Amino acid sequence: MGMIPDTFVQGTLAREGESARLWLTGLPTLVEELMSRWECTPDGDVTHGRVGLIVPVQHARGAAVIKVSFPHPGNVHEPDALVAWDGRGAVRLYERADAQFAMLLERAHPTTLAEESDAIPSDAGRLCRRLAVPASPGLPRLRDRAGEWAAELRKDARELAHPLPDPVVDAAVAVIGELGRDQPDVLVHGDFHPSNILRSEREPWLAVDPKGLVGDPAYDAATFLKPRALALMKSGDLVKALQRELEVFADSAELDPERVRLWARLQLVQAAFHGRRHGFGRARSGPALDRLITFVDQLPVSWC
Repeated sequence: MGMIPDTFVQGTLAREGESARLWLTGLPTLVEELMSRWECTPDGDVTHGRVGLIVPVQHARGAAVIKVSFPHPGNVHEPDALVAWDGRGAVRLYERADAQFAMLLERAHPTTLAEESDAIPSDAGRLCRRLAVPASPGLPRLRDRAGEWAAELRKDARELAHPLPDPVVDAAVAVIGELGRDQPDVLVHGDFHPSNILRSEREPWLAVDPKGLVGDPAYDAATFLKPRALALMKSGDLVKALQRELEVFADSAELDPERVRLWARLQLVQAAFHGRRHGFGRARSGPALDRLITFVDQLPVSWC
């Protein structure tokens, strides 16, 4: 498919199935049309994330990228979040083509927070605080998903073979009742992990790839902690290390650490079930997935 990296093609097909092949086939033509429409010139090798193709370009505003994401409901409100932030703690949005799930964005460095920072939880916490702005109208509310979350947890617990004790699942459902249905009208990233925080010259770190949701910023903090568990698994005491990261993040973000812990409890149980049904981005099947599921199973029991 020409300019499209084979790893992006194979990853998209593995995740979305053969129905994605038509979209992938038309992607080079779409990128050419967008470059012409937005008066861009190529400026480097094409890269990608899990769902989006990233094409470095030069534009009248300087170094930029064209991002084209696979059409999915979870990607609809990304440009809306970037408009709301207007460059404060996130990459700037220059142009958008919503029907094509495409954007022209300010270019950040490819270096992520996980790769370079010596103060990951504090840097991420400060950025989380900056992104917690009043929500724009029309964005999806996390609280509207509470009923669906509870139903899915109960269904997964019944249908899937798993080692999670009933009290652990019950505690996750209880979080939905305690926090899920009563949340502030604050814009949250929705996928706030260290790989979605990039080095920048304009600001030390900029967020990318938001979902554009409305809810509790402590939800983003819990999302941040999940991949940190893998990064810290070789520490002498994983539970202690995670608790320390939670406290540092919460302090930097000016959040209640207990709310972060409760959201983490819910998200870790959800992750254990999600991995069994769908796999993870790191592993979709096979022994690698089995090892990852075993690791995730232990977290809500030992830490939360």
